[in-house]
Amino acid sequence: MGRTKNRVDGDPNDLNGRTTVCVVGGGPAGAVLGLLLARSGIDVAVLEKHGDFLRDFRGDTIHPSTLDVLDEIGLGDRFERLDHRKVSAMDLVTGDDEFTVADLRTLRERHPYIAMVPQWDFLTMITEAAAELPGFRLLMKAEATGLLTEDGRVTGVRYRDAAGTEHEIAAALTVAADGRHSTLRRAAGLPVRSLGAPMDVAWFRLPREPGDRENPFLRPGAGRMMAMLNRETYWQIAYLVPKGGWSRVRDRGVEALRADIVELLPFLADRVGGLELDAISVLDVRVDHLRRWYRPGLLCIGDAAHAMSPIGGVGINLAIQDAVATANRVVPALRESGTVGVGDLAAVQRRRMLPTLVVQAAQLAVQRFVIERVLDGRPPALGAVKRARALRTVRLLLARGVGFGPLPEHVRTPAAL
Repeated sequence: MGRTKNRVDGDPNDLNGRTTVCVVGGGPAGAVLGLLLARSGIDVAVLEKHGDFLRDFRGDTIHPSTLDVLDEIGLGDRFERLDHRKVSAMDLVTGDDEFTVADLRTLRERHPYIAMVPQWDFLTMITEAAAELPGFRLLMKAEATGLLTEDGRVTGVRYRDAAGTEHEIAAALTVAADGRHSTLRRAAGLPVRSLGAPMDVAWFRLPREPGDRENPFLRPGAGRMMAMLNRETYWQIAYLVPKGGWSRVRDRGVEALRADIVELLPFLADRVGGLELDAISVLDVRVDHLRRWYRPGLLCIGDAAHAMSPIGGVGINLAIQDAVATANRVVPALRESGTVGVGDLAAVQRRRMLPTLVVQAAQLAVQRFVIERVLDGRPPALGAVKRARALRTVRLLLARGVGFGPLPEHVRTPAAL
């Protein structure tokens, strides 16, 4: 799959230092929210600190809930033209057994699959569609450094451009969509509740050859676990290590790591020779959420409000659902009064907190009964899951939970005439 460079940019001078909504972070939550606001005729500036979207090993699993949202705003056909792969099932492979964890083909929906697409292509599509609308600006290489406040209300942001020049943007509403290391949520002093994670994830690629299995799959082994994602010409691999344990893996050297991989997956024996440590990206896994997502004039969404584990690949989709719920609530307020009250921001949190807690509870259960046991050298507790999957209702619930999650959102905001 080729990388499509982002071609949308903006001149901060065009904003005259003011916009209606300032969204900080050009990831899935920020980009989709910017598009939805501009689609409804709301002036919006999206600030992205990087110069492009080309970063490996970001979430690129687009679930049915997100595909439905794209249909609702007229981008379904545009998405379909992106180079992507449709995945309907996830398998778990142990030394002597395997079974399908979730099969989305059981869903009677328009999109009974997960679309695997590089996140840089997805974000480029979203921001280019938004750039076709009046009132949308995307400022690249614009790093937020702090908040503007007046009488206890957030009134905009300070940011630094590529040349190091400081700027200010005043806004009726500021949205922090700047990820799990959010500068804005830290500046706002919003308390975070950490739920913990027993692992970190080392991401890397190895070649995929004809004859390899098709479905993505999980492979647990004594003290280690791997998730394999089919990218047609290569495997994108998540190698799970105990929390903080990557330094020990690195200190053992690349030959030991290659041997560990082959022990779990012998079919990769002739391909691991090209793997080098400097080609590996390590994710510090966190599961947390804000106790309160807002202050007057400020709302946090996506990973800035709730960092998710990579389990299930749901983070990007949960973030996009946050964006839809935010637009549904704030567009009517902005159209009616030109401002967004604390009650509206609290309503967004109430709407999205339940799905967040349900998904995080499911991830914590997987961590406890599968990942922690595997990383401790014990067999995963899968007997109950396998017995439950024998029931058709359970199979349907697993598929719907993976594909849509709890409380999927739908676009309620009208397109501007």
